[in-house]
Amino acid sequence: MKPRFIAYLAALTLLVSLIAASAASPAIAGSGVTRQIALAGTGSPIVGEFTTGGSADQLEFPEQEEEATPDAFNGTIDRSLSKGSGSGVVTATAKKAKSSPKVDATFEGLNFYQQRYSRGGNQFSVEPPDQGMCVGNGYIVEAVNDVMNVFNFSGASVLPDNTSTNIVSGSPRNVNHAVDLNSFYGYPPAINRSTGVRGQFVTDPSCYYDAQTQRFYVVVLTLEVVPASGCLGDYPHIGADAYGFYITTNAYPWNGNGFNGAQIYAFSKRQLASGAATVGMTHIDTFGAVNVASEAGSTQPGFTVWPAQSPGTFSYELAAAGTEYLLSSNAADEATHPVSGTGGSNTSSQIILWALTNTASLDSVPALGFSNTVLGVDQYAMPAKAEQPGSGTAPTTASPQGYCLNDETTVTVFSATPGCWRGLVSAAAHARGAEVISKLDSNDTRMQQVMYANGKVWGALDTAVSFDANPANNKAGVAWYIVKPDVSTGSVSGKIALTGTSGVPGKNIVYPAIGVTASGRGVVALTLVSATDFPSAAYASIDAQAGMGDVQIVAAGAATQDGFTSYKQQVGGNPPRTRWGDYGAAAVDGNSIWIASEYIAHACDYTTWGGPFFTGGTGDNLLGTCAGASHGSGTRAALG
Repeated sequence: MKPRFIAYLAALTLLVSLIAASAASPAIAGSGVTRQIALAGTGSPIVGEFTTGGSADQLEFPEQEEEATPDAFNGTIDRSLSKGSGSGVVTATAKKAKSSPKVDATFEGLNFYQQRYSRGGNQFSVEPPDQGMCVGNGYIVEAVNDVMNVFNFSGASVLPDNTSTNIVSGSPRNVNHAVDLNSFYGYPPAINRSTGVRGQFVTDPSCYYDAQTQRFYVVVLTLEVVPASGCLGDYPHIGADAYGFYITTNAYPWNGNGFNGAQIYAFSKRQLASGAATVGMTHIDTFGAVNVASEAGSTQPGFTVWPAQSPGTFSYELAAAGTEYLLSSNAADEATHPVSGTGGSNTSSQIILWALTNTASLDSVPALGFSNTVLGVDQYAMPAKAEQPGSGTAPTTASPQGYCLNDETTVTVFSATPGCWRGLVSAAAHARGAEVISKLDSNDTRMQQVMYANGKVWGALDTAVSFDANPANNKAGVAWYIVKPDVSTGSVSGKIALTGTSGVPGKNIVYPAIGVTASGRGVVALTLVSATDFPSAAYASIDAQAGMGDVQIVAAGAATQDGFTSYKQQVGGNPPRTRWGDYGAAAVDGNSIWIASEYIAHACDYTTWGGPFFTGGTGDNLLGTCAGASHGSGTRAALG
């Protein structure tokens, strides 16, 4: 289970390199183990070979993660703005940040239809999307589970039009030139819809444009059949400084509970960009690295240790012969209960600042310094799930998939016996009971996207937020941190320059992603959702003087989240964990910040969703695309 990643030319000639571990003997660096990694191949954003055929409406669920959702925090957490690490002052609304961004351009990125029907439909339906997005040299690269595209700044795809060859159920399908990630990495299809043979399962994409080397870096987690390994390297994320490119993962054992710590992989940025036959990789295990007690003893492992990215070419930390900063939190069971994997309070008043120093050595003989320091902050805690319009009530025809799962009267082509559900699930699954409109998963308290800009480290995470003394009224909000680091002694220290907890009364804001320019003006990308707001793309300004500003909706949601993870008949659980996120993205290009957040862009009624699969109906011959009889570009698929 190794993250595979690609570096390619900004001119999009796509000179790419896939990296796989070689059998070279490791050498011990100043901190970590260094080995040589051999070039494993090349890839490009061109659709690979595939076989047309198979049933477009067959059941298609890949293995779902067996993840329990911890209970939401049952206390109160103030919205606050504080200097230093002392207690904050409750504020009725957020202050106006001096960055005062304005929206210049928006366009729809990748959608569920494009994901499902790329490569001739030889794809799974996948939730959540896991937003990867990076910007540079006039291009926007977007990658989600499990498809990618490249756009110009007007929002037009610059990849070759593949509509005429993208045949699904007898008709060409317009996926706006999108390419499945399995093709991008040179893999066979995720699933051959004719034979059922599965290829590699690719997930958790991330993307970064490095202005210094003028390369885009794309990282995914690839689940292989062989060789066997002891751990799953989950949730890979990426950062860079003046010398290195960094991937971090969360290591879980394959069998049983527990957590094996965040893993850090450091590479020479220049070796990767040159397409060298081999590059050095230094691996650092964070298990036992944090001096805070846990069930394992006097220390904790790092968890979701997110490496920083920097804007432009002049924002890197050059002290201590080159330094890469990282941030993490420690409220999760992975940090507090790494042996049993459960039992913690899911609250904390600490974050951890990390540093890799002497990163200039990555270009020759790696000898990294490795240190961290624990910083006190205001309490943050596991947020409650985020309600959307109608949560807890029976789906109407405006939520067509949920309505279908409850329906016992619609006459369909699936069975002589009425009932739309017969086309989606088995009788045993249907017996799990009637469906209701779900609440969205609001993430846990892991750190989200991290930036190093204007001499500071910027990060944010999801938290419960309170607006009165009744915990039942808590919403999902954002805790954000601006940290002033120091590596003058060779080890990292730091202080909180500004921190706060932000929320919107009566609404939920989730999955923050911070982008900050070299001058210290930033934007936080978000999803906003509430009992009166369909899942919407939103943002807020942020800077080191005023903190996080008021939340603005940039693209209002049009309907409920109606995907398959919302329904117990399809994925089990009661209630199921409605997947959203798992993360957004923000990318800096000069003084502009591009943001990407998940939202529901289009509505679809039950009749259009069913089309010709309902007796007497008309429309697309793919269930649930809402594309109409022309088989045009759809906005969704049967399961999402």
